[in-house]
Amino acid sequence: MADQLIQIDGHEPPEAKEPARPPWIRVRLKADPEVEKTRELMRRLELHTVCEEAACPNLSECWSERHATVMILGSVCTRACAFCNVDTGMPDAVDPDEPRHLATAVGELGLRHVVITSVDRDDLPDGGAGQFAESIARIRESAPDTTIEVLTPDFRRKPTALAAVLAAAPDVYNHNLETVPRLYKRVRPGADYRHSLALLEEAKQHRPEVFTKSGIMVGLGEERDEIRQVMDDLRASEVDFLTVGQYLRPTPKHATVDRYVPPEEFEEIRVEAEGRGFLVVSATPLTRSSYHAEQDFKRLQAARAAQLHAR
Repeated sequence: MADQLIQIDGHEPPEAKEPARPPWIRVRLKADPEVEKTRELMRRLELHTVCEEAACPNLSECWSERHATVMILGSVCTRACAFCNVDTGMPDAVDPDEPRHLATAVGELGLRHVVITSVDRDDLPDGGAGQFAESIARIRESAPDTTIEVLTPDFRRKPTALAAVLAAAPDVYNHNLETVPRLYKRVRPGADYRHSLALLEEAKQHRPEVFTKSGIMVGLGEERDEIRQVMDDLRASEVDFLTVGQYLRPTPKHATVDRYVPPEEFEEIRVEAEGRGFLVVSATPLTRSSYHAEQDFKRLQAARAAQLHAR
């Protein structure tokens, strides 16, 4: 079967009332056996991936290269964000074997860099921080040369959670702001912009050597000056890495796309962000938090080395 070039989710429902998909919002589906091998591995080890659960447009590309972002703590979230395709409801009990299974997957995939994320688990006393820490520890034992990036929830009202994750010494700590403050009530109910910002600042203060990272989606109705303010807020919190990508509506019940931001505007955002001092910026229509994570980690290392050398 030859590669196919398709629009991401086919036909727009008539009730969507959002602009037509532009030609740059396209993905190439690869006919690659590694995609199915990765899927089978995750099923066998009873692991979930954000690639599938969040309907990531880059799944085919990443899985063909045996890169997958594992989503721990189950597949059901206690929040109901307007942009997210992950199921909401009462989560299952935490699987104590999950960290071991994750370490096995890292070994079988031969990952040099792994990204671990999770659903929100407001039902747990530690918000799931212990499972993150145990997952990091297991990977360190079995694959000590693999670098580890965590993308955590906001751990709201879980005051000891962040310290528990950072004590396990991930190489990258990521928490996404997702959107501008004005849109939080509509897009990210249950979260608080200032709390999320403070989490990133605390992470850098607690472990200065750990790279910090955050990202936002555009196309939800934000203004350019609001994006600039988010950049300024993140740099004030000493965040190292910024990702900016186009919001894509997963289903008709999710938030409507306000507009599709053209590639040249993403380039302008990238230039503005780099001018503010981020070590690395990824800003394209299909940028996602974990997209090209291994390459971006190397860019972070190189940028920090150059920064230190300049001093």
